[in-house]
Amino acid sequence: MVIVHVGDLRAYLFRASLWFAKTGSWPLPVDSPEECAAGYGMLATLIVILRLVGLLCRGHRAVALENLALRQQLAALTRTRKRSQLRTHDRLFWVWLASAWRGWRTALVVVHPDTVLRWHRQWLRRQWTRRSARGRSGRPSTTTAIPALVTKIAAANPLWGAPRIHGELGKLGVEVSERTISRLVRRPRRPPSQTWRTFLTNHVSALSSIDFFTVPTVTGRVLFVFVVLLHHRRRIVHFKVTEHPTAAWTAQQIVDAFPDDTAPRWLLRDRDAIYGEAFRQRVAGMGIGEVLSAPSSPWQNPYAERLIGSIRRDCLNHVVVFGEQHLRRVLTGYCAYYHGSRTHLSLTKDAPTPRRVQGVTEGDVIAFREVGGLHHRYERRAA
Repeated sequence: MVIVHVGDLRAYLFRASLWFAKTGSWPLPVDSPEECAAGYGMLATLIVILRLVGLLCRGHRAVALENLALRQQLAALTRTRKRSQLRTHDRLFWVWLASAWRGWRTALVVVHPDTVLRWHRQWLRRQWTRRSARGRSGRPSTTTAIPALVTKIAAANPLWGAPRIHGELGKLGVEVSERTISRLVRRPRRPPSQTWRTFLTNHVSALSSIDFFTVPTVTGRVLFVFVVLLHHRRRIVHFKVTEHPTAAWTAQQIVDAFPDDTAPRWLLRDRDAIYGEAFRQRVAGMGIGEVLSAPSSPWQNPYAERLIGSIRRDCLNHVVVFGEQHLRRVLTGYCAYYHGSRTHLSLTKDAPTPRRVQGVTEGDVIAFREVGGLHHRYERRAA
């Protein structure tokens, strides 16, 4: 790569044209591009030497030597590398130099003048892009908290649409358009349905569960205990002990559990064969609808299963049953404790029969034995 100044080349061509007009021939005849490049190199070297001598004669020795050193390094760089790799600060320097110095084109060697103009246009384009992006108009962006809140409200209230959610958010002081909410709410493929928790809460007063569990005696006999549980306040409305249950006997227990007009609307039970035709007819005659759990799925009758588990853990696992009367007496004592003293998580730590919260000034804490001493009830009594 040969380093040639544009201004020097222009001067050389001007003098060469004058020489051609006088003599009719070029001052440096060439036969090939290589010879032309060599001629230009010799001319550039001659011009550099003449400028160096001129600067030395005018007393600019330091500037002349610095100019010579820089030109020598530039010539060495162009000989070792085909194309120089310019960085951003190099381009910004030439953009600034082009706006501050009119003769900037005469000093260009590494790049072309059009390249510097292109850099300048790109810089202006980026500047205007940043300026226009600062005050961008249009729909304001939605914070991440609003979509999360809209999704939470829509999931908890499947019957609500965008207008209802928009009105609720307006009461919370959240400023968002209804169109944005309709975009955030996913449209269900099927009609919205309430959750099982909501359904059971609304029908808990009309639901009851029944189930059997077995208790072995000290002699190895197996006794069957039949329990009837009302879901509202988790009350045991009836229990009965027998050694040989039948469908007719089970149907009679339903009649004893719900006398007069106290029968619930729905009755949850499993698919045990003990609930035969006599039982189904008696239940249907009382206006009770049966809800059957799937085969081998005790978790679908959770309230009765939880009650049986509580009876075993709190009482029967710690008692040796001698017979039917003994078991009935133990279960009677446990039911009294279960209804009047035992707190339940589902009842917000209250008993099926609500207990009054006593103040610390009502006296000392007194313990009362329950279920033969297996459990205790604590109350404050004045001395």
